[in-house]
Amino acid sequence: MLRRLILVCLFVPTAAPAWAAFPCDAFWGERNAVYAEAGYCFKTARGIKAFGNADCRYDEIRDVPLSARDRAKIADIVREEQRNGCRD
Repeated sequence: MLRRLILVCLFVPTAAPAWAAFPCDAFWGERNAVYAEAGYCFKTARGIKAFGNADCRYDEIRDVPLSARDRAKIADIVREEQRNGCRD
């Protein structure tokens, strides 16, 4: 976890994306970047603004094909979000 925060700090200097406030927004961005790379079509203004929908292929998050590694990464992020009070 500490390594992830250090890396994020190094790569989010002054011109940070709209979602890159700590810690909940950073977790949100990291989690949704996985979905964006896999072709998810975002529905919220926040998701569309951050990632766009130009190359999206999947309207339902359950239909997004994720590798075991991506599923594990998302599960780790969700646990961190819950631990930090970021998610309901």
